[in-house]
Parts: sequence; C-alpha cells; structure tokens
Amino acid sequence: MTEERPPEAASASLWERDEEVAGVAEAIDRLRADESSSGSLLMVRGEAGFGKTALLAETRRIAEARGCAVWQARGGETLRSVPFNVVRQLLQPALISLMPEEIREYLGDWYDIAGPALGVTEPGERQPDPQGVCDGLVAAVRRLAKRVWPLVLIVDDAHWADQETLRWLAAFAERLDDLSVLLVVARRPGEVSGESARHLDAIAAAAGPPVTVLESLTPRATAGLTRATLGPHADGAFCREVWAVTDGNPYETVELLAKVQDSGLEPVEDAATELRELNRSARGGGLVARLDDLGFEATRFAWAAAILGTGISVSLVAKLATMSRDEAGRCAELLRTARILTAPDPAASQAGAGELEFVHPLIASAVYDSIPGGVRTAMHGIAAQVVTDSGLGAASASRHLLKVHPDDDQELVEQLREAAREHLSIGAPDAARRCLERALLEPPLAETHAHVLFELGCATLLTAPATTIGHLQTALGMPGLDGHARVDAVFRLSQALIHNNQLEEAVRTVEAESVRYEPGAARMRLQAVQFMWEGIHAGEGISPGRSERLAALAGTCTGRDNSERALLILRGFDAMTHGENAEEVVEVCDRALVNGRLAPGLGWTDTEWGIEILMMLASAYAYTDRLDRAESLYNEALRAYVSAGWSGGHLSLAHAYIGLGHRRRGRLRDAETSLRESLRLAERVGRGLPLYWSATCNLVDTLLARGHVEEAWATAEQYGFAPPYPSTIVLPDPRCVRGRLLLAVGRTKDGINELEQAAKAATVRGHHNPVLVPWAVDLARALAVEDPTRAAQLASDARRQAEHFGTDTAIGEALRCAAALETGQRAVRLAAQAVAYLESSPCQYEHAAARVEYGIAARSVAEINRGLTLARSCGADGLVTQAREVLETGRGLR
Repeated sequence: MTEERPPEAASASLWERDEEVAGVAEAIDRLRADESSSGSLLMVRGEAGFGKTALLAETRRIAEARGCAVWQARGGETLRSVPFNVVRQLLQPALISLMPEEIREYLGDWYDIAGPALGVTEPGERQPDPQGVCDGLVAAVRRLAKRVWPLVLIVDDAHWADQETLRWLAAFAERLDDLSVLLVVARRPGEVSGESARHLDAIAAAAGPPVTVLESLTPRATAGLTRATLGPHADGAFCREVWAVTDGNPYETVELLAKVQDSGLEPVEDAATELRELNRSARGGGLVARLDDLGFEATRFAWAAAILGTGISVSLVAKLATMSRDEAGRCAELLRTARILTAPDPAASQAGAGELEFVHPLIASAVYDSIPGGVRTAMHGIAAQVVTDSGLGAASASRHLLKVHPDDDQELVEQLREAAREHLSIGAPDAARRCLERALLEPPLAETHAHVLFELGCATLLTAPATTIGHLQTALGMPGLDGHARVDAVFRLSQALIHNNQLEEAVRTVEAESVRYEPGAARMRLQAVQFMWEGIHAGEGISPGRSERLAALAGTCTGRDNSERALLILRGFDAMTHGENAEEVVEVCDRALVNGRLAPGLGWTDTEWGIEILMMLASAYAYTDRLDRAESLYNEALRAYVSAGWSGGHLSLAHAYIGLGHRRRGRLRDAETSLRESLRLAERVGRGLPLYWSATCNLVDTLLARGHVEEAWATAEQYGFAPPYPSTIVLPDPRCVRGRLLLAVGRTKDGINELEQAAKAATVRGHHNPVLVPWAVDLARALAVEDPTRAAQLASDARRQAEHFGTDTAIGEALRCAAALETGQRAVRLAAQAVAYLESSPCQYEHAAARVEYGIAARSVAEINRGLTLARSCGADGLVTQAREVLETGRGLR
C-alpha cells in the first residue's frame, strides 16, 4: 500500500478476514500466556492478491502491540536459486543487534557450521554436511528465540523460498513442541514441485489447526470496500461491477478503486462500463502499457529493479540500467507515484533490503515477464558484473549467471565453478549443482570439461547417486582427469554405485581401473577400495580366492602409508569375519594405527577413504573382545561428526555403532538410547539404506537381550526388519537376529528356517566367527527337542570354531549352548566353564546369563543372586524376571 492512499485502504485487504485475524490474535495470546508453553504454527494459503501479505502485516501489528518480537522474511520469485536467502532475512533483526562475540556465544558449537550459511562467519576448509547445517540453523533460531521471548516468526511467499530455507523451516516446524514460538507461514497453492513441495507439505502437516485458506471477497464485502474507499454514495450497480471485473480479488479490488480515485470517475451505474478498462491497466498487459506511458527511462528502471529482485537501491539500479544517478532518482519517483514501486515498510524491512521494493509481487512478476527475452538475458549478465564488482562474490552473482545464454565463455565457466565451491562451503549442494550444470552448457574447454563433471558428481554424491554415476562415468571417459584426481573420481564413482545399491558394479569399476596402473600408491589404493567393497558385500563371493589374495598383499604391508594401512584393516576385518585367531586379527589391526591412533588422512571426516573402512577396523576390535579400542573409535567418530556438523547418515552410523558397543558391553539401556537416536537420524536420510538396517537390527537385538520381546517385534514390524536383506553386510547378522526374534515370539518353524538361511549365507561368504554370526548356537537350542543329534553336532562345531577363534566371549557362548543341551552334572560342569570364560569377557550381559543358567543348573541361590545382580546392572529385564521366578519358587535350591 502507498502513502497516497486514503487511510481506509491500509486495511482494505482485511475485509472479510475477521475470523482469520481472530485466529492470529488467539495464537499470539497463547504464546504470551506462558514462556514454557509449546510453540505453534499457522499456515495461510491463498491465491495471488487474496490478502496473505495483508494478514501477515496485521499479524505483525497485533504481535508488536502485545509486546512480542517479530522477525519477518519473504521469498522472491527470482531469488529461489539463492541458498539460505529467506532464513538470512529472518535472522537479520537478531544478528544485527549482537556483537560478534555475542553471536559466537549464542550459536555455540554451531557457530562454524551454521555461521557460514547465515553469513556471519567465513566457511571453513571442510565441506559441511547439509543436514548438519540445517540442524545448526534450527539450533541457532532456538537459542536466539529463548533470548527474545515472546517471538513471532513470519515467512511470506514461502512458495518462492529457496530450498535450503524450506528444508530448515520443515525441520524447525517439527520441533516447536518444546520451544515457545509462533511461526506463521503464507504461500500460494501450487507454484512448486519436487523437494520444495515436499518441504512445504511437511510444514503444513506440522500446523496445529487446519491450514487457513483465504477466499475471494463476496459481492457484499466488495460493495462495503468500494463505499469505504469512494464514499457511501457509490451505487449498487457500480459496486457489483467492481466485484465482477476483479472476481473478488482483494488486491485487484484495492488497485481498481485507487484507479477510480485517480481518474475522478464517479461511482455510478453509468460509469461502471469503464471499470474493465481501468482494471486491465493495473495488471499484465495493462501494467506494461502504464510503464510505456511513463516513458522508456522509467520502464528501463523498472526492468532493472525486477532483475535485481531484492536490495533495490537507486544507485544500483542506475548502474544496471546505465543511467545517471539523477535520471534514476527521477524514474524512481515516477514509479512510486504510479504505485509500481514503494519504500519498504520500516517495520517489516530487513537489513540490506534496499531503498525500494515493488508494491506487490504480482507487479514484480508482471514487470519481469514483460522484459524482452534478449534484453532480460543481457541485463542479468550486467547484473552479475555489478554484483561481482561490488565485492559480494561469485555465489551472489551466480543467480544472474544462471540466466545468461551459453556463449563459449570460459570466464563464465570459472565464475560458476567458483560459485559452486562457495555454495558447497556453506552446505548448499543443490545450488552448487545448478551452477555446474549451467557451466557444462557453456561448454567448458576440452581440458576442463572432465573436471567440471567430476565437481558436479561430487556435489550430487549424497543427494542424487544415480545422477552422480552418469556424471562421473562421463568424466572418466574424457581426457583431462589424471593422477590422483582420476583415482579420486573412480573412488567417488564406486561410492555412488554403492549408494545406488549397485555393489557388484562398484567392485568391477574399481577392479577395471586398477589394472591400468603400474604397481604403486595409486594402484594399491584402488586395490584396497576393491577389497573394501567386496568385504562389505553380503551376497556370494564376488572374487574367488579373495581372502587369500588379500592376505598375501597385506602381508607385504608395513603400514608406511594409508593405502597399506587400509589393506591391513581390510585383512584384519576379513580374518575376524572368517573366525581366524583373534590375537592375530588384533595384531594386524594394530599395525594399521600410528602410535595407537588413526593416521592423518584416515580420520572419520576425511573423504579420501570414507567411513566404511574405519567401521571395519572398529568392528574387528569389537568382535575380538577388544571393546576398549572399539569404543574409543566409536566415540571418536561421534565427536568428529558432532564437531563437524555431520548430522545425516554419518552421525546415524556413529550412534548405531556406539549402541553396538554398549550392547557388546552389556549396557543394554545405553545401547537402546543410542540406537533409537541412530534410527531417528536414519529415518531422515531414508529407509532401505545400510545405515537404516544397522540401526534397526541392533535395536531389535538389544530389545531381545533386554527381554522386551513384544517391543522387539513391534519395532521389526514398524521399520521393515524382514527379508529381503540389504546387499551389504550389517552387524550383527540380520538373519540371525531375525531368526532369534521369530523363536522368541513363538514362530519356531519360521525361526529355524531363518537360521538355516543364515547358515547358508555365512557358509557362502566364509563367515565362521561364532560371535559375529551366531546362527549355530541359536539353531542348536531351537532343535534341542526336535533333533537332539543335530543340535549336539551344531553345538560341537560352534565350540570348535570358538576355540579356534580364541576369545573368551566366543568360547563362553559355545559352552553356554552346550550346557543348555545337557542335563545333570554334565550341564553343571559346562555351565561352570561358561561362567569362567565369560567372567573374563568384556560382555557382561552374556556373563549375567551364564551366571543365572549356572545357578539354575547347580540349584545355587548364591549363583542365581549373583546373576540377578549382573542382570539388573545390564538392564536385562527378561533375565531378571527369570531369576526371580526361580528364586521365588525355591524348589530344590541350595
């Protein structure tokens, strides 16, 4: 609205909005009632011109009148490619009021992660995880909001918000329960698709009441608005025609009535025929005609303002429109008078918003669309240069560069590559992808083309593995990628194939590339990668004689570089899965460390090797009873990912493996807590991935150990823990866990069948570690009555393998199984031996179970009580119940 309007026009778009305004006021009052109350979200939806912005302005007025702080932001049609644009707008009022040291204090650990996205600090050297940046922004707003309660957040034109902001907004909306904030979001129906639409749907789903849908004005309201604006003498026929030509659109009605006032038209029936022409002049082609009437210079000024979209100042527009400062000032005044541009509302404007803005987004869109295609493209090119010259950087200029026609401009290619790097450095891979895809259209020079494709593949690795595969395969088929860059590209391609569930193709790709190299560091790295992918494959062996070749190659390694260290880790993991001597496994793994720690370049956040090889190292320790070393690695992973802000799949896996460490220790309550957090994070990444299976499988296993059988079954049902199983190895073995679950719920036949399948799969892979894949002891117990001869043979084989492997846990578990199949004094002796081994094991749950079983077999109250104490400390509720029931009956106990 403009200052030239009558006072009544300021609230004209609120006609017939009493119910919506009342709902806003009620939500604000709830917010103010109690600082500890839950937050809430209001979603307003309406067509263009239906009064969304007016309702938000009223929301701001009511909130500020009642003592609330209000932060406001708005999406822009031409600004959707600018990452974090809207969230930066939203936080500016808070950030500009703080000193730099205060900003660091309030953002805390998230300063280096969310700070670059907010523009308050320079990016670090390491590329941030987009999910971590999103979580950091959620934490930032939560911390800042606690400082300024009561707080109202307003986002207008959310359909035009950048995807990064929408992702944050959806995450923030889900966490309003424990933060007293009112979030109000307005959008048009439609307008977006893909990820942005999904995020907007998630925001709407988080809204407490139903989404508020604004309708057009009724004829009665239009007549009331007409008479309030033009005077009570406006006759009925004239008012009805106003409604007919505007279809009850509040914005168009206000604009039309302003035109009537400007023209001096009398609001009588005879003048009603002129309303359609006046209405056409306020929109579309009529607006273009209005611009033409103002002259070419004013039109060029309006075009330049539309190209800029935001931060519109007279001086900046003058540069873009190539006119003098005085001429630009005169044009700005003409456009203000014509109700095309206006000064920003001081109450709602943001820092850096500029001196001018369009009166309404409809006008901004109409002006932008009216610019001839060739002129618009040229102006975007000039705007990119103006932005660059102002020192704002390649990323700020990139939204204009994306609009420029391809013209074999190598400088533009380099600008877009630099912009992509800047986008990646703040956690905006989609923005980087757009820049690199546009750079390819230029196109790059032959010697650069493969590098651009490689950079594009790296940008899309986590978000679009199938697309990444195509980019990297093309890059590797072109000249230009040599040496370390080529090896890195092959590794990234194999990672993308793994993410796309094409494990065998990943192995073949690395194998085919490795034979191209002479013996040396590059070839050894590729060989290690091949062995790594083969090592995590859960299906049939890809390469006959793999273990023998790996052992031979690792036998030549001293651990002098990371390729050799990687091969040592792979050899240790392979030997552990095959059930080779545990002491030898540990010795090989230790040789991969430098002074007992991970070598530089092999850290959890280093990208040259990836997370898989370090998980193999930690797992090799975990299943050889070196839980102290395994837990040290798991905790180091968690600290590294939290510190780096990697809160997606990497953090989920870290929590899963910490849970596995707790489970192996017998800290079952802690294990359940870590695994539920892992599963929560895995849900955000997506079901079906190996990390999802790791979280689910470990949680089901832990719940079974706790004796929470019904909860374990419900978890398995809820999260799809059932065949088909993933193509990659999951620890512990999911078939064994699933078989044990089926036995626990009374589906004995199905459980036996599942364990038989686990046996076949383990045999094919040569996995004979009885702790890692404990199908034999579980199957022996299940067959004890039905087929005691086979059960005894399975128990005997398990004991032989356990003794060959040599850990206290493996031998103790085998003895527990053997004792369960016996009676009398033989059962007592075997149970006592199991206790002796498991007492020396770090696995306290198994020790507790062995104590209870020994106490029952020996009829010893003291031993049962010792087992009961251990079971309580582990959180093994089922074991506690079993021990209590035996003690309560007391029959035959000593």
